[in-house]
Amino acid sequence: MIKTYNYYIFSYSSLKKISKLLNFRFNTYMGNLFYIFGFSMIVALTGALVPGPLLTYTVIKTLETKRRSYLIGALVILGHACIEGFIVVGILRGFSFVLKNDLVVKLIGTFGGGFLIYMGTDIVFKIKKGNFKTPFDANETNSNRYNSEPKSLVKISNPILGGALISMSNPYWWIWWATIGFGFMLQYKISLINWKGLTSFYFGHEIGDLAWYLTVSSLISIGKKRINEKLYKLLLFICSTIIIGFGIFLIATTLLQNHNSV
Repeated sequence: MIKTYNYYIFSYSSLKKISKLLNFRFNTYMGNLFYIFGFSMIVALTGALVPGPLLTYTVIKTLETKRRSYLIGALVILGHACIEGFIVVGILRGFSFVLKNDLVVKLIGTFGGGFLIYMGTDIVFKIKKGNFKTPFDANETNSNRYNSEPKSLVKISNPILGGALISMSNPYWWIWWATIGFGFMLQYKISLINWKGLTSFYFGHEIGDLAWYLTVSSLISIGKKRINEKLYKLLLFICSTIIIGFGIFLIATTLLQNHNSV
């Protein structure tokens, strides 16, 4: 009887220790996932706060969209996130060395910069010629002014497609993923096998982008109701000029710099 009692005492104490150990490991594991999620979100948010062609495109699309324009930021990031999903999988399968190749970076910078220059220049010409419809057209009545979508100023009228293409046109986006993004995944042992860590990293990153872009499009959507036609065209002109500037910057820096050392 004493032996049986001692056996149960031993079993209970052992199970208690094992339970504590498992609970500690579970908490540590979940803590790591939350840490990966939070740190990835902060890094993405910090990068999103820096003005670039994608943010400028978001501003233009929000200004020219009449219905539910506050959602433009979310739609742009949806396209952006789709491309980033592919690039994350590609990097984990060994694609990162291609993105560090100097010739590849220069090709992306040249074609991407040329694409941005073309898009910005096209908007400037449309504004000067006045061959696009705005929410302030005098020929429209107040009743139908907000019922029809204006002719898109930008060639990429779909914000999801625009988010994807403009992201791909920026060579520094590729370089970031081949260096900082890849380094982050190595540091926290993120892989296709470790799908929980990969999910935490990916969604943390995209939510960081979404938080800022949705905020920007929402604020512009609210504020543009107080914008008159003259200010509207001025904002579009400034944004298109910025896009042209980014295009020139991308071409110049990618052609003049050597990225093999990145």
